[in-house]
Amino acid sequence: MRLIKRISWIKAARKEFEQFPEAAQVETETALGIAAEGRKAEIAKSLKAFDGGVFEIVLRHRGDAFRVVCAVQIGTDLWVIQAFQKKSKTGIKTPQVEIELIRERLKRLKEMVR
Repeated sequence: MRLIKRISWIKAARKEFEQFPEAAQVETETALGIAAEGRKAEIAKSLKAFDGGVFEIVLRHRGDAFRVVCAVQIGTDLWVIQAFQKKSKTGIKTPQVEIELIRERLKRLKEMVR
């Protein structure tokens, strides 16, 4: 029997995610389900700006790029920290403003779950 983590969302991330095209939402939900089972989806990658335990789901939809950032586990849940449409002109790198927002949300979330 597999242990499946509950997927929890920071409210602002959920609100942003709901603006994604439906196909991108379905693809993300599939990847989140895989992560909740303790596995890694092909479209997920570690977010290098963090020491570990944080990954990014990378989506392409009709020429647009979308990202969903998750913490592998805080408390007993898998947490979705940020969702955004990537509009960076710097290639594949996650924009610094997004990294700072993720860092702040992660810090507040860890304090809240303690």
